[in-house]
Amino acid sequence: MNKHLSLLTAALLLTGASSAFAASQTDLKVTGTITPVACEPTLANGGVVDYAKISFKDLNETTPTVLGVETIQLTVSCTASAQFAISTIDNRPGTSFVPAQMGLGLINGTEKLGTYQLGFKNPVADVPVRIMSSYNEGDTWSEFFDDGSMATNDWIAFGNNTSGTWTPEFVENVTVDMWLHTQIAPTNSLTLTDEVKLDGNATLQIKYL
Repeated sequence: MNKHLSLLTAALLLTGASSAFAASQTDLKVTGTITPVACEPTLANGGVVDYAKISFKDLNETTPTVLGVETIQLTVSCTASAQFAISTIDNRPGTSFVPAQMGLGLINGTEKLGTYQLGFKNPVADVPVRIMSSYNEGDTWSEFFDDGSMATNDWIAFGNNTSGTWTPEFVENVTVDMWLHTQIAPTNSLTLTDEVKLDGNATLQIKYL
């Protein structure tokens, strides 16, 4: 008799506990803004930076080989003035031999051929601007220097600090020089018996602020 009573009591307690757990909840909010403004980025030369042919004998065996800095012009045209940033997506992820940089693809299945970084300088816009960078997806901004480089998770924008804080400006059109600093991995980490292609590929995308 006591055994049956204990089981019944336990069942009632479990029923009450289930009701208590079912009452626990959390809310999901979906927010955002649809803007009528559209901004289109365009790269000169069809977006191609060509280092042409590089001889194996000109590459360093134990240290990276710097191929030099190449510059390509980036233009962003908007249908009206807008605050925006530029971010990058490395379309060859995991192929850079340097963390937070973009890769030049794999050769022989597993060997990381090289890496490149992006930088920006000489912005020209319809309003006075300087180049800024954000390391936290636009929460805060700081000045981007001509000799600085962009990590894969960074954002770039155009603005000023006239208010005492670096803030993106409303810009309709801007042209900026984008430079690439490219390196080939040490040849002692590569098997270069055949001709191989540099295969860097990235997407520049607009983030509306």
